Amino acid sequence: MKKITFILLFALAFHFSKAQVTLSPNAFEVDQSITITVDINSNASDCNGLTNPSKVYMHSGIGDNSDAFGFKVVGNWGQDDGVGEMQNQGGGIWSITITPKTYFGLTDTQSINATQLGMVFRSPDGNQELKASGCKDFVFAVGIVIINIVEPTSNPIFIEAGENLTVKTNLSFQGSIEPGEFTYFLDGVEKASGMGFPNAQGIINNITQNGTLKVVGSPLSGSDIGEATRAIIIVPPTIEEALPNGLAEGINYNTSDATKATLVLNAPGKEYVQLAGSFNNYNPSNSDFMKKDTGSDKFWIELTGLTPSQIYTYQYWVYDKNPIAGSPALVKTADPYSTLVLSPFDDPGIPSSTYPNLPTYPAGQEREVTVLQTNKPQYNWQVTNFNRPKKEDLVIYEVLIRDFDANRNYQNIIDRIDYFKNLNINAIQLMPVMEFEGNESWGYNTSFHMALDKFYGTEDKFKELIDTCHQNGIAVILDIALNHAFGRNPMVRMWMNDPDGDGWGEPSAENPYFNETPRHAYNVGSDFNHSSDVTQAYTKRVVKHWIEVFNIDGFRWDLTKGFTQNCTDGDETCTNNFQQDRVDVLKEYADYSWSLDATHYVIFEHLGSDNEEKEWANYRINEGKGVMMWSEEWGAFKNLGQGQNNTINIDRMGHKAHTGFTGKRVIGYPESHDKDRIMYEMTQFGVDTNPSHNVKELNIALKRMSAIGAVSLPIPGPKMIWHFAALGMNNSIFTCSDGSVNTDYDAIPGDCKLDTKPQPQWTENWLSNTNRNQIYKDWARLNALKINEPVFEGDYNITSGTQTPRISIFTGNENSQGTDLKNVVIIANFAVTAQNVNPNFPYGGSWYDLMDESNSTLIDGNTNTINLGPGEFKIYGNKGVTLSNSSPEFIPSFQIFPNPSRGTFSLNADVNHVEIYNITGKVIKIFKGTFSKNFVFDVTNLPQSIYLIKAKNNNGQVNTVKLVKL
Repeated sequence: MKKITFILLFALAFHFSKAQVTLSPNAFEVDQSITITVDINSNASDCNGLTNPSKVYMHSGIGDNSDAFGFKVVGNWGQDDGVGEMQNQGGGIWSITITPKTYFGLTDTQSINATQLGMVFRSPDGNQELKASGCKDFVFAVGIVIINIVEPTSNPIFIEAGENLTVKTNLSFQGSIEPGEFTYFLDGVEKASGMGFPNAQGIINNITQNGTLKVVGSPLSGSDIGEATRAIIIVPPTIEEALPNGLAEGINYNTSDATKATLVLNAPGKEYVQLAGSFNNYNPSNSDFMKKDTGSDKFWIELTGLTPSQIYTYQYWVYDKNPIAGSPALVKTADPYSTLVLSPFDDPGIPSSTYPNLPTYPAGQEREVTVLQTNKPQYNWQVTNFNRPKKEDLVIYEVLIRDFDANRNYQNIIDRIDYFKNLNINAIQLMPVMEFEGNESWGYNTSFHMALDKFYGTEDKFKELIDTCHQNGIAVILDIALNHAFGRNPMVRMWMNDPDGDGWGEPSAENPYFNETPRHAYNVGSDFNHSSDVTQAYTKRVVKHWIEVFNIDGFRWDLTKGFTQNCTDGDETCTNNFQQDRVDVLKEYADYSWSLDATHYVIFEHLGSDNEEKEWANYRINEGKGVMMWSEEWGAFKNLGQGQNNTINIDRMGHKAHTGFTGKRVIGYPESHDKDRIMYEMTQFGVDTNPSHNVKELNIALKRMSAIGAVSLPIPGPKMIWHFAALGMNNSIFTCSDGSVNTDYDAIPGDCKLDTKPQPQWTENWLSNTNRNQIYKDWARLNALKINEPVFEGDYNITSGTQTPRISIFTGNENSQGTDLKNVVIIANFAVTAQNVNPNFPYGGSWYDLMDESNSTLIDGNTNTINLGPGEFKIYGNKGVTLSNSSPEFIPSFQIFPNPSRGTFSLNADVNHVEIYNITGKVIKIFKGTFSKNFVFDVTNLPQSIYLIKAKNNNGQVNTVKLVKL
């Protein structure tokens, strides 16, 4: 008789349902010829699919139940070398004929144990691929007789000592379920036998130790046999004991004893949780099973005997005795509340210069592990009472750390703090920095919401970045993606559909945190259910963590349209309509933020209807709160920039055009990470009918960017700048890693939007480029006016729908004169020819050009025609302003000592601000506070070099001196 290998029923049912790939014959042995056919017209995958490929390649492997590619893989991804090339049968049908044993070069042992054949299909260059639904590999069973263990569904099987085990089985013969006879063995000893169709049953009594279940079966219609095995694991009865008071989910460090820590995991529906870690060599025993709280679904365990300050790692091994079909019995996962995780996937790509002394991932493990460290050294905050800018005055600079500078880390931002400070922005908004999947990412594929992604740097370096910003009067806002999570997230994996058993999957029907199917039209990843109590508790813990541990000033909540349970995937009408559950839960999250920090910034990226957004914009507005809403005006401003002669309305840059908004809580912006660069749009699609002002020419487009700032930034209310817009960044956000551009509107759209971008702003020294620097200077002046002059917190009127928009900003009565700056009139010309523009000054008298720092450019308020060249703008005020940064030295005999220094220095004066510059002119360290004469400044960590020490006193006066560090 021939011995035939096995596969589990749930895997069989899943993969044979994928009609886009067929095998002939559909049941086969490894030494039998088979034809594999793929129909590329019927892509059921979430991957790209294959679009008109010149060739199709099969990238395939063979293995056992643990890995369909585990024994051998055939194919060279991205190579057009003939290995795995399929034949074109016409009409999108491609096929290949192989004999698995010879095609993969299997040994006899591998041939006997092969149970699965895995495959994906690709274009010759590998840029397109076809996978099964859920972006998974196609996997097919190997063998003519396949034994299916129907019950229990868990693999391995978990029972308590002394339990009886009932096993139900059936078999498939040549692809169909048939009657059969079965024998059941425990550790090679026959325990039961039986016959049945479709199911047979055997009972093994009184199992007292770990072992191996083996089922041998044969169809009644033939002599071939097959077998299936499962491990049996004895688990102790769960100890139920009340969770000690005051413990939260995640790691609870003992404040009085650094040798102890208590771990807590919420695991509804799970029978057992075992703790595996470096403290038990990832070989946990019965003593490592966690206790279960008597009043909840929480498991907990106290660790003792820890070495203070030593780094440990751990995972939870979560068991389900009777998982639903397609769900795993055992999930190994890091802590959902991890603040630092180690990843076998991403950590090898993290430079040591960015994350020095990165803990080593534990050998022999899989998936992420959580880092635990008692008695961890604490960061010494220099600023503990940061005074945040008013919401109305905010000028937010949106930053993707990965694409800000060449090293792509927090230190890059710290080193260039003067870039932000001199631009006069007062807030930085960081695109997600929480642990995300992969290293080359925008961060919205978050997996651990309380852990920093190590690709950008250490926790202390991130705190130093926040501290440095605060020392320079700059708030820090985090972009946070709590609408969804991705496959590495522990709360996805603990309750997931994983029919192919590869450890990845989508939320199952049992998942208490996530919807099994999305409940809104714009979903990515797995959709959080924010009507769930456990999801709300998790969200609040995340909020609390970043506010209390990192002194974060605010959150920008990504994709708030997803915070509803009322809609379905693809139903945009429902998703965009008013949803009360979404209004209520987001108000609750805002309230929670304000309960922790009364002046915390709450920002929603909703981009929805005013009747819903006003619920948040006006919420608690009389208390000085209110949610700030994103208002994207990219279409209007890129059309202005291009010189388009159509109706262009920019009114929604301010709150007044948002129906029902009572406060200045609208963050208007011309561009952000979601849209292409206005500069790129101008140089590609700008009006070119005037040879002397061809918008497509780079320097003409650069000139027009100053005017873009003039008719956006000064409008009362918070505003936002996308990084390097102030230098005229003209690289498309669809720039690919190879330098090509593949946009959403190309004939064959690409996915290069998320690719890492080049850094010409630094390598080409754009700040020294006259035309680019002019934008920077103009926008810096506009920001300084907005932040420092009270009139820009006042009322306003916008006249738009034209190429020559006019903005009037005023306090009090617009038409009454005053001695202070109370009126500002902004005019601009976005046509490609000169235009006569009427500024419509509200009254006569002298009006000052506010972009002229000398206040020497005046105009009569009775003037009704001003000739503006193409791309030109003017900002007039009824009074001149002086925004000077000059600071005379305060002590002619200013000294630093000792100099040279080995680790500390002091100054012979009282100061409140000290900056240290390296020889390239970068700020590398800042001290801010009240420092009396002879205060000792610590520079032990600075390398040997020459530095400039710049000190400022309470009067704003400055001294600079050189320091030699030994």
